[in-house]
Amino acid sequence: MAKSKDARIRVLLECTSCVRDSVNKESTGISRYITEKNRHNTPGRLELRKFCPYCYKHTIHGEIKK
Repeated sequence: MAKSKDARIRVLLECTSCVRDSVNKESTGISRYITEKNRHNTPGRLELRKFCPYCYKHTIHGEIKK
């Protein structure tokens, strides 16, 4: 099957502070969110402030590859 050339693609957002601390002792995992972005309007990597249940605060979640 050929890849679709749709403008909207599904992306994964991962908590940058959990990854940076390499899952510290208080944290039991890494927070991830699934969202969509328009690749024509946002060609670069997406970063959003989302709530991380492992850090117990709002942190920057950055786009990762699937």
